[in-house]
Amino acid sequence: QVQLVESGGGVVQAGDSLRLSCAASGPSFSRYYTMGWFRRSPGKERDFVAGIIWNGLSTKLADPVQGRFTISRDNAKNTVYLEMNSLKPDDTAIYYCAAGRRMIVDTSAQEYDYWGQGTQVTVSS
Repeated sequence: QVQLVESGGGVVQAGDSLRLSCAASGPSFSRYYTMGWFRRSPGKERDFVAGIIWNGLSTKLADPVQGRFTISRDNAKNTVYLEMNSLKPDDTAIYYCAAGRRMIVDTSAQEYDYWGQGTQVTVSS
């Protein structure tokens, strides 16, 4: 069993920054899991935002967040981060952390095995 707990969401203005954290725990969690961030805006599907493999040497960012978001992880703390800069109203969504057994970054939510409850990010104009 794996537990993922997101934190760091909030209400900010356009142009501001936020850092989301996802703490992983549980007897089944492995540092070798690929970690991802997804988001769901009202009325939309859950979209891939960013992903990182176990050693951090491969990351992937969705086109809408390229150049503004950064994903990183600290395996000693079993925590993955999403640094979000130059936030836009379109970034408003619930952000979910996910963990997957495949050792590559998948952009499909179906490839991830464990999910957190999500944290709300609201960006006002």
